Amino acid sequence: MTNFRSPKGGDAPDSRESVAVPWRSPLVQVVLASTFLAPLGVPLVSPVLPLFRDVFALTDAQASLLISAYFAMGIFLSPFIGMLADRVGRRSVLIPCLFAFGLTGGATVFAPDYSTVLVLRLLQGTAAAGIFITTVTLIGDSFEGVQRNTVLGMNTAVLTASAAIFPIVGGALATIAWDVPFFTYLAALPVGLFAVFVLEDPPSERETRSLAYLRGAVSALAAREAAVLYGTTFMVEFLAFGAILTSLPFFLTARFGLSPVSVGLIVTAVGVSSALVSTQNGRFARHLSNHGLIGVGFGCYGVSLLGAWLAPSPLSVGLAVLVFGAGIGLILPSVDAAISDVVSTRFRAGALSLRNSTTFLGRTTGPIAFAALAMTTGYHALLLAAGVVALGCGLLIVILTGQTHRDRSVAAPEEPGPGVR
Repeated sequence: MTNFRSPKGGDAPDSRESVAVPWRSPLVQVVLASTFLAPLGVPLVSPVLPLFRDVFALTDAQASLLISAYFAMGIFLSPFIGMLADRVGRRSVLIPCLFAFGLTGGATVFAPDYSTVLVLRLLQGTAAAGIFITTVTLIGDSFEGVQRNTVLGMNTAVLTASAAIFPIVGGALATIAWDVPFFTYLAALPVGLFAVFVLEDPPSERETRSLAYLRGAVSALAAREAAVLYGTTFMVEFLAFGAILTSLPFFLTARFGLSPVSVGLIVTAVGVSSALVSTQNGRFARHLSNHGLIGVGFGCYGVSLLGAWLAPSPLSVGLAVLVFGAGIGLILPSVDAAISDVVSTRFRAGALSLRNSTTFLGRTTGPIAFAALAMTTGYHALLLAAGVVALGCGLLIVILTGQTHRDRSVAAPEEPGPGVR
């Protein structure tokens, strides 16, 4: 692996680094295939909710637990999964999680009652957390510099593209029967089998003492850096799931009287834009640091939400949310790259598992918070408020990271010029 460091040891980009994705790498193939399966968890089953409710004679709130249960365990268990991945290796966690993800999803077809379905969803969500953590960690272990941004960007692109496809797949399969979409989870089994034969753990130093691991994982990121990166992770998901996936559909329906299909097309535009920009993250990283890309990404969030607030037509809203998707494509790969840059392989899975916990927390709390606030403010005013908050987040990151870099330049001696590790 080649790592070009900036003269002052920060995360400034070097234009000489490769931005190519090594498509023939078995590791990249396993990671991207695993990531492609990840949105099977929620986007695939969202169209099933009304049928699921009717089959088991549930309330809407009870049916929605099909989604909430999937995320619940990941919030709390991700740090322990990360610790396990750092102790026994990424391969030893990813492969069992792929098999568990596929088997628990497929077993839902044969679940006799509502309670059994929820238990299976809890187990499947835990396996999904393991897949999220280990795939990103494997990229962080195996690549450096802007190529790491490139592969992480492609990983995000695959994630968002499949998230846009699977609601259509789930809806089509659900026309056969409510449980038919759950057969799709069995696709994880051949991916797991492929990983058994081709995936190897990148060389890394493993920590076997729990107390030492916990101390190291806590201190792996400086307090200010942790606040910036984990705070960013929470806010990017909180705003996306609260403002775009929850508030925007209600806003479009109330203001413009759009049909569900039209609303779905506008929301899908976010995923398309995110996927396209994510693939270019490595190229952008040649010119801006990861923190700079995060700041620009929040700027996109703010401009997009303010644009939707001002938009006089549905088409204008659709154009505005394209900018929101660009923000996702700039922020998500850059956060993972920034964490991977400053955390050693010894604690990397643990640090990224905390990122996964904050991801799930933002996704869980965003819809609840926005729906509750909208009862007082209405969705139109809420888009304005969310846009202002997003711009404030971008400004805060610029201030905090600027101070951090000044502190480093004072405290740390200059390193030699670009070199190869």
